[in-house]
Amino acid sequence: MRRLAWGLILLLPSLQVFAHGGVSLEEDVCVLRIGKYRAHFTGYQPERRATQEFCEDIPELGRAIMVIDFIDEDLRLMEVEFRILRDVAQLGNNARYEQLGSPADIEKATLLLREASQYPRGTIHVEQQFPESGRFIGLVSARHPVSGERSVSVFPFSVGVRSYWKYLPWFLLVLGICGGMVLLTGRPADAADPT
Repeated sequence: MRRLAWGLILLLPSLQVFAHGGVSLEEDVCVLRIGKYRAHFTGYQPERRATQEFCEDIPELGRAIMVIDFIDEDLRLMEVEFRILRDVAQLGNNARYEQLGSPADIEKATLLLREASQYPRGTIHVEQQFPESGRFIGLVSARHPVSGERSVSVFPFSVGVRSYWKYLPWFLLVLGICGGMVLLTGRPADAADPT
């Protein structure tokens, strides 16, 4: 029984690798939906986090490099605009385009603007200094060259805000393994043997 418990403990480090190995593009949280089109978002903070990639929140204050790679080839033919907005209305993680307000409101909240342009290589690369922590909203819009149809993607994110909720699954996993060890051995691990 103890061998089984130790086997589970030794398996822990490989769970993270195994968990990401089966992720498909549709399940990738770094994929932005721009209407019916898709792009992949990756961020870096080379001075603070070396080559570590992120795609949701920016962990530290300072310079951030953001890269948007087009997955769908049609985006290369469109004029694509990228903005970072301050979350002035405190919309949080559920922000939607309709909630951003008028074009004047969007302009007023804009921290960074990469003007609409074609990106035939399929990559937008921007750098931004974040001197203060807070909530922000990424806004990508693409205009179809023939129909004029406009597609948008809104992705809220935070900068320099610590969240410990992401550690909850690991805590629950360790707690479950410890509970399993207690059940398998029939007594708490630190209980004294009466014999």
